[in-house]
Amino acid sequence: QVKLVESGGGLVQPGGSLRLSCAARGIIFSGYDMGWYRRTPGKQRELVATITSGGSRNYVGSVKGRFTVSRDNAKNTVYLQMNSLKPEDTAVYYCNANPSGLPGMNYWGKGTLVTVSS
Repeated sequence: QVKLVESGGGLVQPGGSLRLSCAARGIIFSGYDMGWYRRTPGKQRELVATITSGGSRNYVGSVKGRFTVSRDNAKNTVYLQMNSLKPEDTAVYYCNANPSGLPGMNYWGKGTLVTVSS
């Protein structure tokens, strides 16, 4: 039984920082590629950042230089450090887990809301 639980969302001012966490249960965490997606009401879900089982990172262009994705395999947790936040970053952020080499299999958390506003 797979469960992904996001935490760390909230209200932050523009230019501020926030750290999201996603704790995974029921998977062999070290063998999974992990990702963060976000969705704004009325918009398609967008891939924000990924970190593979091997530690390779990828970011959507709009967050490069501001966001950092990392993982702690000992804690079965993936993080998203968000700095220099902008109002356009406001969204529900979702954690995703995908077994490396099996792109058709995906697990999702329920999301955590990030609101960037003054």
